Amino acid sequence: MIAILDPGVGNLQSVTKGFSRVGAETVVVDQAAVWRDLVQGSKDEIEGVVLPGVGAFGDAMFQLRAAGLIPVLRQVAREGRPLFGICLGMQLLFGSSQEHGRHMGLGLLPGEVVRFKDDMKVPHMGWNDLDVVRTHPLLRDVKVGDYVYFVHSYYVEATNRDCVLAAATYGSVSVPGVVGQGNVLGAQFHPEKSGEVGERILHNFVALCRAWQTQREAVQ
Repeated sequence: MIAILDPGVGNLQSVTKGFSRVGAETVVVDQAAVWRDLVQGSKDEIEGVVLPGVGAFGDAMFQLRAAGLIPVLRQVAREGRPLFGICLGMQLLFGSSQEHGRHMGLGLLPGEVVRFKDDMKVPHMGWNDLDVVRTHPLLRDVKVGDYVYFVHSYYVEATNRDCVLAAATYGSVSVPGVVGQGNVLGAQFHPEKSGEVGERILHNFVALCRAWQTQREAVQ
């Protein structure tokens, strides 16, 4: 089962439907107490966690804090359970954002969220091709030149470019499209709205989750 954490900004329906299309069962978690109930002892069937989101960075961090979900996300990262941020959810994985002031993020990946240059059309919206720069199980069967669907006005400047798995060029900017470091993964675009390519990525994430669960059960 995949837990979809609710940051209080955006509609979770499309993400839930996306995972349903690749055969994954999901549960929405909007409070820390719900998470604790799900992962108690032998009841824990959560194979991976998804953090989606649209809207403003600061608002999302406020909602996560109010729901008690920031410690949950940090615990997920520490224990090795696969974590996948989507769109704003990917940006929240990084250290900080310049969106409407300065806001601290989860700090699970090194980098800062910045706005596109003033002379660029924002938002970056529509289909853009990916340049796959590093091999990763999340990108299995995703090819250089495959198109995915973006909607965003801010992008990540990664401090460590080694965490950038795939990028998209928008104007003069190389936008990190897929990021990953250990079990912490993210996509700036919307895989659930990106047709067959997006479904491959969701399918690959589910496979990573199930592999982690199998490994965990083997050592218990």
